[in-house]
Amino acid sequence: MSQDPYTVELDAGTHYFCACGRSKNLPFCDGSHEGTGRQPHEVTLKERQTAYICRCRHSKSLPFCDGTHKTLD
Repeated sequence: MSQDPYTVELDAGTHYFCACGRSKNLPFCDGSHEGTGRQPHEVTLKERQTAYICRCRHSKSLPFCDGTHKTLD
């Protein structure tokens, strides 16, 4: 499975990204985290932008990719 980030076009506003890995709408949260103790990553944008959302879950700037996946085996 690829560890490359999800590339998404995001409109201005608030977005919620999956932190538990259960969402059927990755990288976005669909509420599947209920009961896991994990909460989605909330991001508010002032303008439309392209975002690179971490897939490997090891980024130090979650939910955004910082390139950490390139160092994983």
